[in-house]
Amino acid sequence: MNPFQFNNPTKILFGRGQVEEIKNEIPTYGRRVLLLYGGGSIKKNGLYDQVIKALSEITDVYVEELSGVEPNPRLTTVNKGINLIKENNLNFILAVGGGSVIDCAKAISAGVYYDGDVWDIVTNKVTAKKAVPIGTVLTISATGSEANSGSVITNWEEKDKRFFVSDHTFPKFSVLDPENTFSVPKNQTVYGMVDIMSHVFEQYFHASSNAPLQERVGESILQTTMEVAPNLINDLHNYDYREVIMLNGTFALNGILSMGVHTDWATHTIEHAVSAVHDIPHGGGLAILFPVWMEFVASKNPEKVAQLGVRVFGIEAENKKNSDVAVETIRKLREFWSSLGAPEKLSDYGIDGTEIDLMVERTMITETIGSYVPLNKKDVETILRKSL
Repeated sequence: MNPFQFNNPTKILFGRGQVEEIKNEIPTYGRRVLLLYGGGSIKKNGLYDQVIKALSEITDVYVEELSGVEPNPRLTTVNKGINLIKENNLNFILAVGGGSVIDCAKAISAGVYYDGDVWDIVTNKVTAKKAVPIGTVLTISATGSEANSGSVITNWEEKDKRFFVSDHTFPKFSVLDPENTFSVPKNQTVYGMVDIMSHVFEQYFHASSNAPLQERVGESILQTTMEVAPNLINDLHNYDYREVIMLNGTFALNGILSMGVHTDWATHTIEHAVSAVHDIPHGGGLAILFPVWMEFVASKNPEKVAQLGVRVFGIEAENKKNSDVAVETIRKLREFWSSLGAPEKLSDYGIDGTEIDLMVERTMITETIGSYVPLNKKDVETILRKSL
């Protein structure tokens, strides 16, 4: 295990009826609020009205709204938010939505106090020194953005998608009411659960030693997600199922699994490049890419893939080579995700090989990516072509 420091300052308000608590939380930080949300589903399911009611109970509150945050949030939308805050002297951001809305809020919050282009922060050319405080009301269980400091933003004009973190962009509080995820359709629910499992994988396949607790916690999240997922997709309004998946999503990426380990994140980096060029659902891209990535790394180092198979998928490994167990593990992962309705090939989204070079270029922001098995440019191209 590597030396580490851990700090997660986000307050979690979990369960039914927690939305009304925003009236007590927000005044601690400000009363001039940017209300940020996506395509309008929160108006259809009644959540918008709940939020507005709670906001109206804050003395001397002032609210500006910015709607239309994209599923892969755009730099242009981030800049709209920054301008709204500066023009109206706002001092708090309330993000109501899934990971995309929350990620957008984080980039806005960091960009307000930077005189240059916020893309400099997103691409890690400069580090945010300060940020507007954020609160969230989560509507999709997937990214874990409600309890971490990371943000993924797409520069659509340049076909680029990047990730940044900042100690200043942890949400101050996050409301997690499973009922707010009832309206999430089946396909997005599936993508969310794929994303949750993928977050575990990115930390499970690490380049450090002696981290049995982190690995066992990750395995528990995977097992719990796999137990509940088939039931949830057939009963989307079941509170108990939604509750379990929501908490799994938060635990998968709140920093616990990455304590003291050198995590990987190669597959996410590749998927960011794919969705930057083709604007596909993030979870759909991960469902396609992760089994291919596992095949590639298992050909170099099958031990951890085999361990995953034994501990999570229940594969009997006695008298078998790690390489053979790894093959069976990857097959079972593919079968599980396919049984939920996840895509299997990039061609499912109409993607062919014509823009492989661009996707490789956007992936290789450093000479190599990943840590479990570092990937070079040729390796990434191989994974992308096998994913077609």
